[in-house]
Amino acid sequence: MSNVTTIGIDLAKDVFAVCAMDVTGAVVYHKALKRDAFVAWAQQLQPCNIAMEACGSSHHWGRWFAALGHTARLMAPEFVQPFRKSMAAKNDRNDAEPIAIAARQPTMRFVAIKSVEQQSVLVWHRLREGYKEERTAHLNRMRGLLGEFGIWPPRSADKLIRALPGLTADCAIPEGLRLAIEQSLRYLKSVHEHIALCDQHIRQHLTSQPAALRLTVMTGIGTLTASATLATVVNASQFKNGRQFAAWLGLTPRQMSSGGKTRLGRTSRRGDTYVRSLLVQGAKSTLQVALRQTQDKASRLQQWIVSVYQRVGYHKTLVAIANKHARMMWAILAKDTGYDANVWQRWQAPAANCQRQINIRDLNLA
Repeated sequence: MSNVTTIGIDLAKDVFAVCAMDVTGAVVYHKALKRDAFVAWAQQLQPCNIAMEACGSSHHWGRWFAALGHTARLMAPEFVQPFRKSMAAKNDRNDAEPIAIAARQPTMRFVAIKSVEQQSVLVWHRLREGYKEERTAHLNRMRGLLGEFGIWPPRSADKLIRALPGLTADCAIPEGLRLAIEQSLRYLKSVHEHIALCDQHIRQHLTSQPAALRLTVMTGIGTLTASATLATVVNASQFKNGRQFAAWLGLTPRQMSSGGKTRLGRTSRRGDTYVRSLLVQGAKSTLQVALRQTQDKASRLQQWIVSVYQRVGYHKTLVAIANKHARMMWAILAKDTGYDANVWQRWQAPAANCQRQINIRDLNLA
């Protein structure tokens, strides 16, 4: 229908719920379509705004609708939820309508649609994390099974892996357990090969991205963090400043302000969990480097890290460093520049002039 301007779609594997609205926001029709019927229906649509929640397969459908000439919009589910009429009656039909309503809001924030290349890189990151989780689960299982025979291996994963080959040569160990350890070693070798293959593809992506190479100049930003950031962030310029980028990663405190009083709570921990965890892990090495550096050779950033560490302790310092790194990464990506540890020196003069103007104004008022 030509009077349809906004369509909200509740995505699923097989059945898609559709809600179409006109220019006034009135519902024109509801539909529940299976996949083949949904594709045929979408191909007959006139160009309009297509709204969906950012979820599994949403980026694929966003690219697909954009190729047909539509304006595809993705939104965070938490922004759609307040527009649902009934929290008790949740179904596909009641999910599609608030999606269309939320997309019509002038202040709505939309999720940028990732390209095929970005998602192809993220595949290797997701596989690598999955292999790591499987390895951890297998080692914990083996540690528990060894405990049933009075064998207490070290807690460290690396020490346990090094200890397993020696257990196969112990004659006191039952034959069944020895065979199980040998099978475990073969499995761990296979998992390590898969992780190495993922690392190889991630390094290849890094070498083809000049922006990612500029990020690795910073202490605490390695291959994984740089590659994951480039594959996750579609356009850093969509963020107004570095603090907004850090907030998008969940590295800023929650606000509970009212009556002109600012109250900051714990870190929000929203956004991409994977990139945030990589930044926090990288902050550990940055903190150790700063603590080992002598006072006369420490950079301005390292001096700040040490002062924060002395004031708030270890864990809060890690979050502060991760927040600082996120802001610096935003500046590198959004302004298409390299890392410069002394860039702050170029801003001292404007600050001094500003202070001088304030002092002169105070004298004139006096």
